[in-house]
Amino acid sequence: MKIHLGLLQELVAELLPDHEAIVARERVLTHRDLAERSRRFARALAARGLGCRKERAALSPWESGHDHVAVYLYNCPEYLEAMYGSYKARAAAVNINYRYKADELHYLLDNSRARAIVYHAVFAPLLAEVRDRLPALEHLFQIPDESGNALLPGAVDYEAALAAEPATMLDLPFSPDDLYVLYTGGTTGIPKGVLWRHEDVFFNGLGGNLPHFGRLDTEEKLRSHITMGIGGRALICLPFMHGAGQWNAFNAFHRGGAIVLPDETKRLDAHAVWRAVARYGCDQIGIVGDAFARPLITAQREGAYDLSSLRVLVSTAAVLSPTVKQELLAELPPVMVIESIGASELGMQAMANDTESGQKGVPAYQLRESTVLLKQDRSGELAPGTDETGWITSTGDLCLGYLGDEEKTRATFQIIDGKRYAIGGDRGRFLPDGRVLFLGRDSSCINSGGEKIYAEEVERIVKSHPAVYDALVVGIPNERWGQQVTAVMALVPGHAAPTLEELRAHCAPHLADYKLPKGLVIVPEVGRAPNGKPDYESAKRAALAAG
Repeated sequence: MKIHLGLLQELVAELLPDHEAIVARERVLTHRDLAERSRRFARALAARGLGCRKERAALSPWESGHDHVAVYLYNCPEYLEAMYGSYKARAAAVNINYRYKADELHYLLDNSRARAIVYHAVFAPLLAEVRDRLPALEHLFQIPDESGNALLPGAVDYEAALAAEPATMLDLPFSPDDLYVLYTGGTTGIPKGVLWRHEDVFFNGLGGNLPHFGRLDTEEKLRSHITMGIGGRALICLPFMHGAGQWNAFNAFHRGGAIVLPDETKRLDAHAVWRAVARYGCDQIGIVGDAFARPLITAQREGAYDLSSLRVLVSTAAVLSPTVKQELLAELPPVMVIESIGASELGMQAMANDTESGQKGVPAYQLRESTVLLKQDRSGELAPGTDETGWITSTGDLCLGYLGDEEKTRATFQIIDGKRYAIGGDRGRFLPDGRVLFLGRDSSCINSGGEKIYAEEVERIVKSHPAVYDALVVGIPNERWGQQVTAVMALVPGHAAPTLEELRAHCAPHLADYKLPKGLVIVPEVGRAPNGKPDYESAKRAALAAG
């Protein structure tokens, strides 16, 4: 069976043509509508010469043989139409962060060598600033919005481009090797284009190999899975410009379900999220840890929305702290809470219904079968029962590498004893019950007086203080310790800031002395991306500025 994201969408449309696919305000697209509109966009791309230029077998892992189509949009149905349309033309969609300034936008469009771009009209002025420095960017599709901005010179109206094409599938040699490209900046560093084969990303994180459902590796299994009635309606409040939002949507489609977009899609509006859940009877929602949970708690207390349809809440990319999790559960009907861990280049690594480890501030997860612990020196795998700290590492269905970056690809994706591994920056240690303690990311590790301190562990304790709304922990230079642990915090409205001594006293029962904050900085808002991921660079700047 050929696993290809465009062909999977066509299969869902064949099996469930009249079922809802996307609900966005007053717009409802069925799976048939999504198929037809994405086919039209595929033909618009093909008519302009975009597609696959070199097959996978002739390429290195860090190379792409596809033309790239940048998607520069807020969450909307057209975002997914453009992605599917790119795949159905054998091109590859590229996600653009809508918060970028001119230099950042230019970097990503240049780095990805995008030949086409689909963008909301509100972004036209910024795109115009960089366009002359992007000779590869030939084709512009503009989507009108409330900004009223006119078409850029040479651009075409998106709807007009679709209307000019028939809604028939292109006859192309689609391949499981076709690329799904996901740009990620992680928590530090410049954006990197992660290259996934369609087949690998489907089995890793897009619903092709979920616990309790088995590997959907035959057409019979796929058809049964799509039509078994588990699809439901998933509320998407994560931006499609990041992997978590895309993966939530694709997972919903691949089980025959629909996605619902709240009225406000430019930022997290917790009231809009709960209004959509109540109005459309959504049964699933995905969030990113405390950064999303806290506003949702406040909104439910203020609005008392009917959330009785909710059955599943998934938190990904950031751990829910125990106190926030309990507050959230107190506001919701009985729901299954699933916490998952993964990364754009590693895929899904672990999931848990309960992350309690017995060690305050450090969560534990059951690893997926494709996730292992590598030894400190990366010479082999650690066996359950050992207490050595190792690298949390993915195997199996892995991405190929980073676009245009041979060095980083070779450093991250290594073959050890004939087996290929993707080695991220997370560290972990086995518990006696076989679960793994997720200690934190090596890049955010603080070295204070020779001791290694994982920022995430300290953050979870700091955030349990009743006055703390959100917090990040960073290391800043200290003459005596090398680095000192500094907490950068935003306060719960109406609460007075704790003193450093009070914060240390709160943390002391749960953390070793050397892990306790030695500095405290209060900020109006903790820096985070729209997907909730921490911005450690802005937190470090705030800590350094405070002295």
